[in-house]
Amino acid sequence: MCGFTGYLSFAAQANANEVLEKMGNAIAHRGPDDSGVWFDADAGIGLSHRRLSILDLSPAGHQPMVSSSGQYVIAFNGEIYNHLEIRKKLADFTPQWRGHSDTETLLASFDAWGIEATVKKSIGMFAFAVWDRQTRALTLCRDRLGEKPLYYGWQGDTFLFGSELKTLKVHPSFHAEIDRNALALLMRHNCISTPYSIYQDIAKLQPGCLLTVSLNRREPHMMPYWSGKQVVEDGLTHPFTGNPNEAVDALERLLKDAVAQQMIADVPLGAFLSGGVDSSTIVALMQAQSVRPVKTFTIGFHEEYYNEAEHAKAIARHLGTEHSELYVTPQQTIDVIFRLPTLYDEPFSDSSQIPTFLVSQMTRQHVTVSLSGDAGDELFGGYNNYLLEQRWWDKLSRLPVSLRVILSRMITGVSPQIWNRLLAPIQSRLPIGLAQANIGDKLHKGADVMIASTSTELYQLLISHWMRPFDLVIGGVESPTVLTNPILQPQTDHFVHQMMALDMLTYLPDDILVKVDRAAMGVSLETRVPLLDHRVVEFAWSLPLNYKLRNGVGKWVLRQVLYKYVPKKLIERPKMGFGVPIDTWLRGPLRNWAEELLSESRLRQEGYFNPLPIRQKWNEHLSGNRNWQHHLWDVLMFQAWLEAQKI
Repeated sequence: MCGFTGYLSFAAQANANEVLEKMGNAIAHRGPDDSGVWFDADAGIGLSHRRLSILDLSPAGHQPMVSSSGQYVIAFNGEIYNHLEIRKKLADFTPQWRGHSDTETLLASFDAWGIEATVKKSIGMFAFAVWDRQTRALTLCRDRLGEKPLYYGWQGDTFLFGSELKTLKVHPSFHAEIDRNALALLMRHNCISTPYSIYQDIAKLQPGCLLTVSLNRREPHMMPYWSGKQVVEDGLTHPFTGNPNEAVDALERLLKDAVAQQMIADVPLGAFLSGGVDSSTIVALMQAQSVRPVKTFTIGFHEEYYNEAEHAKAIARHLGTEHSELYVTPQQTIDVIFRLPTLYDEPFSDSSQIPTFLVSQMTRQHVTVSLSGDAGDELFGGYNNYLLEQRWWDKLSRLPVSLRVILSRMITGVSPQIWNRLLAPIQSRLPIGLAQANIGDKLHKGADVMIASTSTELYQLLISHWMRPFDLVIGGVESPTVLTNPILQPQTDHFVHQMMALDMLTYLPDDILVKVDRAAMGVSLETRVPLLDHRVVEFAWSLPLNYKLRNGVGKWVLRQVLYKYVPKKLIERPKMGFGVPIDTWLRGPLRNWAEELLSESRLRQEGYFNPLPIRQKWNEHLSGNRNWQHHLWDVLMFQAWLEAQKI
């Protein structure tokens, strides 16, 4: 796991090596163990690399690395989990290996088969930049699901690329002009959708894609080598034909192999353990294949509503892992907030970034690599809202849109406070999600989304924070995304599959994986996600829906794998989120900080937001009558990020 950066330029570069070193130093947290630069003045290409040594800790793993033929030069971030198998296939092509790094394996494969054929054979998480000295072309590549980040774009006569935005900003050609359309996306989704970034003319490389650019062909050529959309459609068109028990056995075999490959490291390795289905499954399969106790890690909160540590401890005890836990105080948690603008060098406002950083920080004190259980919900139907939204859509779609508009206006015509009073006598008898919530706010949210004309529009409205971000962001118009372009959306056989597919293509790479990558790499911790082995993803999409959802419970097939190792009684409990009480903090210890960032004079002076709706929500939130934590956190994370850019 590492970080890299570089540039391709028409213009002569003064002090090229110095610039490349500074670009690399900007992401030293991604690779504190080693650094290197490579520059070809005649070609106008430079690469800079920061190394977190995981495989082959010797100088033989140093990057940038040149292939044995001399044709390719690479800066690589990630892991190729099957690289030893690839080496066996290269026996006739490679006379002698210099070391045992997967970077050297990639380069030898490029020499033998070419870049595209190599990435198609590779199982892993990765992003890389490779320069072809013969064709004088630069190729960028990102893994299939988007685990590893990669930004790129022309800035004048210079093409910049790198693992994080902060490294691009070091280059003298970079101009930091904020993209207001991307800011509007942030206000809706709490993250900025691929392929956009917060800066104009800088993009994120889409998952599963190769991009080639040269000084002779300035317009980058994009070529997908793997398509999540196609995987969804192929899986549903050619479903798994075995019975449920055969599906469970097949998934177990796949996951055991994926876990075994991802346990290979030359440094200490462990796993996050929350006590939920996904992380418990990964840890169980790790322990089943380990000769010593697996190191597992969790953080706990003193607030019972947010705490899963006791559940994790029980599972760790059953599996016999070497378990570590850290109970964090509210002050420790709040202190992280002030690191977020530099940790996430693009504004990002999923508040679970806070506990994610804390568990990464604690884990890094013991190991260098940690496996996680991310992606189980998206692949196996684990989110509670899938079934709730399906039932809701089934009822809503029977009503004409015109009638739904009238009902929406009737509901929103009554304030949430009045709804709360009217429904207080029956709230305890409502489903748990409503019984514990501000029911007036829930009704208003429901009224906002009931006007959806399609199921995809319903999905977008349900996941939206600010419903009309173009009214909030001055000069901002939302750029098209997968959610607004039907051509980019998979054709599915069921409402729930449609929601799962959209989550996999948008929420997973743009929110979940960004959150984990920046939090973990901020403390130089490598995270690995066995459920995102593309073979597992492809198998999951071939399974019929009733292998995922049964009797109103998601992840059926994954649970059956887990129950072979962990008693059901340790797992079966209501699903919990991974969050912190932002709502109460904004009324308490964070109030002064937030008030300063949200002051009307400041908002007007900066000129990005219309202050009126922000101030209205802020005042309503402070009064306790409404809970606008998500809307306010979106604005606050941009404001805090903007302030950090001035330093």
